[in-house]
Amino acid sequence: MTAAPGAVVAGRSDARRNREIVLRTAMRVFTEEGLEVSLGQIAQRAGVGAGTVYRHFPSKEILVEAVLAEQVQGLVATAGEWAARAAPGNALFGFLLDVIEKSAGRGHVCDALTADRSWPRALLAAAAQRFHEALERLLHDARQAGEIRADVRVEDLTALTVGAAALRAAHRDRARGTQLVRMLLDGLRTPAVTEPSAFRDPRALQRHETGGGHCVECGVRLRARTTGRPARYCGPTCRQRARRRRVAAGVGDGEGGGV
Repeated sequence: MTAAPGAVVAGRSDARRNREIVLRTAMRVFTEEGLEVSLGQIAQRAGVGAGTVYRHFPSKEILVEAVLAEQVQGLVATAGEWAARAAPGNALFGFLLDVIEKSAGRGHVCDALTADRSWPRALLAAAAQRFHEALERLLHDARQAGEIRADVRVEDLTALTVGAAALRAAHRDRARGTQLVRMLLDGLRTPAVTEPSAFRDPRALQRHETGGGHCVECGVRLRARTTGRPARYCGPTCRQRARRRRVAAGVGDGEGGGV
């Protein structure tokens, strides 16, 4: 007996919803607990039967690949959002910060890619290609706008995001780790000062690094000053926090350098 058209559509809708539930649950569980979690445990966490999981993902490897491909596709969508809402340089560097931020919490899954030499498989390879193309477009636009060094390649950016995510995750002070990541990214920008003599002058170098740079306490970007001493802090809170730390450490409060 042939099922009614409405029942077929409803069945397909239920199947898609169940697949989405399993996929989202697996993303969360793999990130929080690692890849040792079984498909049965994922089914239990998702609130579905084990048969539902195996129907959509016959093996752990297939589910892991689907999770990775979904995460990469999410980054592709983020790249498009940045391109649509920001100037070329800001779009590229904002996107890179997003990639680093999201990658820092996915160590378990990244370890699986490193340990298993059979990656990438077809589904993940296709998603990775779309990511590469999205990053290539952002880089091209930033290069055309003169916002990034002309010798930077997509492969450089990919390697840098991997290393920066590891740096950020390894640093005990999250704010400091974020600041170091920003410093790495700033090294890719087109130099604002091109006169060689300016870089040989320590005072000029300090102005270049701190004026319009980042708060030395929390890493927030600062506005460049056209007059007076270059700012070191984003506001009174960070300035006082830094002062209390110096006092506690027995270091004199002679830095000055107001907001």
